[in-house]
This record gives sequence, structure tokens and C-alpha cells, in this order.
Amino acid sequence: MIFGLGASAEGSRSALQLPLVRRVREPYRGRWALPGGPLGATESLADAARRNLFETTGLAPRYLEQLYTFGAVERSPDERVVSIVYWALVRADEADQARTTENVRWMPADDLPPLAFDHDEIVAYALGRLRGKVEYSPIAHALLGEEFTLAELRDVYEAVLRRALDPANFRRQIEASGTVEPTGRFLAGGRHRPPRLYRSRVAP
Repeated sequence: MIFGLGASAEGSRSALQLPLVRRVREPYRGRWALPGGPLGATESLADAARRNLFETTGLAPRYLEQLYTFGAVERSPDERVVSIVYWALVRADEADQARTTENVRWMPADDLPPLAFDHDEIVAYALGRLRGKVEYSPIAHALLGEEFTLAELRDVYEAVLRRALDPANFRRQIEASGTVEPTGRFLAGGRHRPPRLYRSRVAP
């Protein structure tokens, strides 16, 4: 699965989104599901995940991590299916380039329709992992470009955690963490004092 940022339903802030595919055959025909596919005989697990994501969305995420293995006996009505799930994070400009069709659509991660199989459980597990990890690691940087303002970084944290953060406290915590450094450049084009641009000092 892929997480990216998009406009919330209210349009006033960012929200986590992910691409889903509409199933065109049984079981669960017409229901939305996470993108996925079989493992090739000569593929590594990560390569298969990258291929399936690219074939579905046209995206090649830089951040890809194995999430969990889901293998409950009853998770598929037809046959025993074990899924090794990977999750990826993409920048907003990458998400804008994703291929969408009638049967491939980005949807808000916290407001999804009932999904096929156990994919509701998988999304919930992934959101819990992401929200836990953003508290102790710089994983939020993977949702941003090479350079960003602290306001843009705070917007990512607020979208992931689904709560507002105090700007002054957030700035102090991020600067004290040592995970970002100023680039010496400023964001141009605003009507007020241009904000400073930062870059990540560590890999997400």
C-alpha cells in the first residue's frame, strides 16, 4: 500500500490518502481493495511489492518497508492466501502523478468504504504503525520533497497524527532532535517574511 498527502474533505488541511483498486471479479466483485499481486518465481519480496505498486499506480516510491504478514485461515473465501504486505510513502508531487482510472482511485485513509477481504484490518494496522513511528523517527520526511519549511513538516505530522500541534513547541522539538538542518535558502513568493528551508539530516 502507498500513503501520500492530499487535501482533506474540509480542504483546510492535509490528510493521509492511499490508492485503492476496485475488484472486477469475485470474490468481492465491485468492492475496493489494496493493490497487490502474486510473487514471481525469481523476484524478491521487495521487488514484487515495487512491481505491483508500479503496475497499479505508475509510482516507484523511494520509501518502502515490509509491514506485516497476514495469514488468517479464513481471510479469503476461495483458498488459503498469505499476504506479505509492504507499505510505501510518497511525496505530494509524486502522488499527483499517480495513474488513476475508473477502478484505481486515491481515497482518505481514515474514511474508507468497507474493503474486500481483511484489507480494513491491514489499513488500520498500517495507520497504527505509521502514527507510532512518526513519534520517534523522521519517517514524516519521506512525505516531503528534498527541501521543506518547518510549517510544511508540521502539516505532515498533523495529517498523520490527526491533531493540531503548537507551532512554537513543534519548532523547538524538531530543531532539538537534530534530524533537520537549514539549507541557507528561503521559500520565495510569499507576501510576508519568507520562511527558511530545511532538509533532512537522516534517512527516514
